[in-house]
Amino acid sequence: MDHSSHKPLQAGEIIAANVKGADIYGPDDKVIGNVSEMLGNGQYARAVIEVGGFFGIGVKQVALDVSRIAFMRDGNGKILAHTKMTKVELKNLPEHRG
Repeated sequence: MDHSSHKPLQAGEIIAANVKGADIYGPDDKVIGNVSEMLGNGQYARAVIEVGGFFGIGVKQVALDVSRIAFMRDGNGKILAHTKMTKVELKNLPEHRG
């Protein structure tokens, strides 16, 4: 997926109401997870990402600083995100237990 035409979200737009459910793309531009919730708002927040699993079975939730995620809006207004972390790297993070 070419992200060059996508508009980055401003820090004030990185709130649960906007990014919950957003797909997270990895370095190979494949979906590796999605945002299930936000811990805080703006540039110092942490996104809880659901990674792995199949139909909800085996899903692991991990928290990642939003500074490691590029949130953006595509041409249709859909919010998505990109990270340099791989699916394996995300799965190796400690499990978030909210």
